[in-house]
Amino acid sequence: MEKTYDIREIMNYLPHRYPFLLIDRIIELKPKEKVVAIKNVTINEHFFQGHFPGVPIMPGVLIIEAMAQAGGVLFFGSMPKEKHGALIYFMGMDKVKFRKFVVPGDQLVLEVKYLKQRSKVIKLSGSARVDDTLVAEAELLATIGEKP
Repeated sequence: MEKTYDIREIMNYLPHRYPFLLIDRIIELKPKEKVVAIKNVTINEHFFQGHFPGVPIMPGVLIIEAMAQAGGVLFFGSMPKEKHGALIYFMGMDKVKFRKFVVPGDQLVLEVKYLKQRSKVIKLSGSARVDDTLVAEAELLATIGEKP
């Protein structure tokens, strides 16, 4: 089953809000398999004020965070509704590689795949692309907490 979500639906899954909600749309969701999300990068992003003045580059850690947020939607999209609204905590990242800069005007396409899950811990594999060019990749670990 494939689903798409706009920003309002994403906010039903994730607790993140501006300025830290880093995905704009889910264009594909296959529960317990993969999610494909979009992040439109604009010069209005708060981090460009200091990273770097005159040479705006999206911080790599925020690209990884955007992957993790897409993974959060995948996790909740794979769980029963009663789990929705709980917090997901980022536990770790491995095999992180940054390959190209991401700049204002780029559209990040984030693909996150389900690798495995044990109890409350999930392992994911993520990639970020701009115009079909790989810009970053990582393996991510997260755990689900309680509802606030």
